[in-house]
Formats: sequence, structure tokens, C-alpha cells
Amino acid sequence: MSEADVAFLQRLAPPTPSSYHRLNPFTKALAAVAESIAAFVIGGYVGPLAIFGLAVLPAAAMAGVLRRLVRVSVVLTLPIAISVVLISVFTRAGSTVLFTVGPFDATVEGVDFAGQVLVRLITLSTAIGLFGLTTEPRAFVFDLERRGLSPQLAFAATATLEAIPAMLERAKVIQAAQRARGLDTEGRIADRLRGVLPLVGPVVLSSLTEVEERTLALEVRAFGRRGRRHLLWTMPEATWEAPLRWVLLAVLVVIVAARLTGAWPAIP
Repeated sequence: MSEADVAFLQRLAPPTPSSYHRLNPFTKALAAVAESIAAFVIGGYVGPLAIFGLAVLPAAAMAGVLRRLVRVSVVLTLPIAISVVLISVFTRAGSTVLFTVGPFDATVEGVDFAGQVLVRLITLSTAIGLFGLTTEPRAFVFDLERRGLSPQLAFAATATLEAIPAMLERAKVIQAAQRARGLDTEGRIADRLRGVLPLVGPVVLSSLTEVEERTLALEVRAFGRRGRRHLLWTMPEATWEAPLRWVLLAVLVVIVAARLTGAWPAIP
């Protein structure tokens, strides 16, 4: 293999600006799943906040995405959080009423339940968001394919992970083009809502066109050929990552089993 070929293969791999980025995608995915499930299974305040403060935040700081992670997580969690707070505070039965709004009573028990759900949501959103901010979708899918995932499922997973960012970028381009032609997409909320409708058709049609073009390109490259593919590059994996994954999985199984059997101690 020539130096030019080696340089080309090195350019295919996604950038890894930090030590956390350089972790194997499967390791980061398992960590995100384990942290999310453990936060919901443990419940209360101490458990989820411990996972958030001792696992997620240090990893985000190590990766250099702490600020962005907090901003993205707040934006994504805020609509659900508002719904959870309103429903829990005003509909959950309790003996201590804080105040009354019409026919609804805000109880201490409802506030406590809403707080517990909120810390779980924050832990879940930041854990999954950290994985998304530090892992290229293609790197994760290629690593799964290296572990035995079929190319068809790998392509479906890649297309799913990249669909929303691609549609957002396409919508920005179409919106800029329509704004240049005189469409009003700024100002009052009514004007913005009116400007959304002309975006829907072009975005959907361009997405369908892209799917067709990508399908034809894959068929030309013999994507449907049977047999194992030879990947041009793979994500690195340290020798200690596999034992770490087994430890995470074992700890998660123990927590879930202890919670289901009632052996887990009551933690506030």
C-alpha cells in the first residue's frame, strides 16, 4: 500500500479531538444506555444526580463539549419537562396542598414526583446527548458492522441517524433560497408559521430524491452483493474497553435485579 493510499484511509476516519472521542463507539453507546437505564431504575434524587455529576459531566468536560451538551439537553428536555411538571404537580394525589388553581390542587407529593422525573430526564438526555456529540454516526454503524451487523441494517441505521441533521441542513438551504425570492420567514410568529408551509414540500421531495440517488449509487457499487464486506477503516479499541463494557453490563444487571426483587435499599 502506497503512502497516498495510507493517507487516504486516514482521512476517512472521523476526527477525534479528545480522549473521550477516541473511545470505541460501542463503549460510548453502552455507557450512555447503562447510565440512562440506571438513572430510571434507581430513582429518587441521589442516584440519578450521582450518575449525572460523577459520570456524565466529567466525561463531557473531558470531551470539551460540556457547554454545548448542557445547552442541547436543556432545549430538548424543556418541552417534556414542562409537561411532566404540570401534570405531576396538579394531578398527583397528595395529603399536603400547596396552592390551588381552579379545580386542581398542587401537592407536595406531586412536586416531589415531578422533581424525581426531572432529574432522571436530565441524566438521560445528557447521557445520550454526550454519545451523540462525541460519536460520528458512520463510525458507530461501521463498528457494529465489524461486529457482525448486516450491511443492510448498518445502512438503515446510518440513514436514520443522519436523517434529521440532513433535513435540517436542507431546510436551511431551502429557506435561504425562498427568502432571497421574497418569502417572509421572520418577524411575527404568524409570519414564521406561514413561512413553514412552503418548506415542507421541497424538503420532503428533496429527501425522496436523495434516497433514490443514494440507492442507485449503492447498487452501482454492488451494495447488494452477498458475503462479508471488507471495511477500509475501523475505529480503534483499547484493550481495557472490552472488560469495561462487561463491568458496566454486570453492574446494570445487578441494579435492575436488585430493584425488581426489592433488595435495593431505599435511596432518597
